[in-house]
Amino acid sequence: MATKVKLRQRAISGNRQSLYLDFYPPIPHPETGEPTRREFLGLYLFDKPKNPFDKQSNKETLQLAENIRAKRQIEIQAGNYGFLNTKLKAETDFVQYFKQIVETKTGGNKNGWQTAFNYFEMFTGGKLTLSNLNENLCNDFREYLLTAKRQRGIQSEQITQSSARAYYNKFKAALKQAYKKGLIEKDLSTRIDGISEPEVQREYLTLEQLQALVNTPCSIPLLKNAAIFSALTGLRFSDISKLVWSEVQYSELEGYFLQFRQKKTKGVEVLPISEQAFKLLGERKEPTEQVFKGLIYSAYLNVHLKQWILRAGITKDITFHCFRHTFATLQLSHGTDIYTVSKMLGHRELKTTQIYAKIVDESKRKAADKIKLDM
Repeated sequence: MATKVKLRQRAISGNRQSLYLDFYPPIPHPETGEPTRREFLGLYLFDKPKNPFDKQSNKETLQLAENIRAKRQIEIQAGNYGFLNTKLKAETDFVQYFKQIVETKTGGNKNGWQTAFNYFEMFTGGKLTLSNLNENLCNDFREYLLTAKRQRGIQSEQITQSSARAYYNKFKAALKQAYKKGLIEKDLSTRIDGISEPEVQREYLTLEQLQALVNTPCSIPLLKNAAIFSALTGLRFSDISKLVWSEVQYSELEGYFLQFRQKKTKGVEVLPISEQAFKLLGERKEPTEQVFKGLIYSAYLNVHLKQWILRAGITKDITFHCFRHTFATLQLSHGTDIYTVSKMLGHRELKTTQIYAKIVDESKRKAADKIKLDM
């Protein structure tokens, strides 16, 4: 009687189902010679998945398990039972698994994954069996990234903490996927420390400094209008430069507002703007025409920006992005709640906006210390 291979499930802890193959009649185990009915695949399904990620994981896991079942059926028919050899499973290479994940990525996201893999491949020497994948090794890789050198540009320089954090997060995502696929028994991604986001000094302009810039001529008027517009709206340079007139709208109830898609996050935003901000846009043109036509980021533009700032008597190191910081800081300083500011900036998480609250708190402390008496 020919052996049939069927895919079955068994309930286990954590509201999961363990997938295994059932062989009937049994087949001889290659190590012991004993009749064997089952091969546990180390793959798990979530019971009653509640979110799209778990549902997609179940779908992919079932497809993988079915592929294995079909392969086992062919192997058994050929009299090949080597797949039951536990030593071979222990020698599965996680580096190659990580590489397979990278190959599924597309677009700009792939570059970050590829770089993360490159660092991991250098760290491991190109091979790491699952039996050697543990918390200590993950923590060692974390420390390795924090001191790693750049792969591009000036290769003697160390990568930034932000870059190390991004690469390590992708490594943790690969660990999470390996756990969901059943390749590793423990979810190592939840057992290891991540790399924190470094605190960044965000320069901004006071209201008096911003007013000084308004009163100071700029050799490129288009640049001046765009910069002041950023300070009044919080928009990034990338969103200002691609803004078209069809995205500038008006209603009697809402006043002036922008309806656009953020270049960085791809999120669709509706952003109210003041009448002062609207007047910076000039005369309305065709719907598809750029509002700030000719505004292109370049070293030439940055030189004129710095010259304009110096002429206004401002010695801070101000980049164009600092006008966005200025908007956030001034809004909070003038009493706008942090939730509203976060929405106006298009932040997905409130914690991204909280850095500006720290700046405002520091400003309050400096203001409090300005009144001193001779005691």
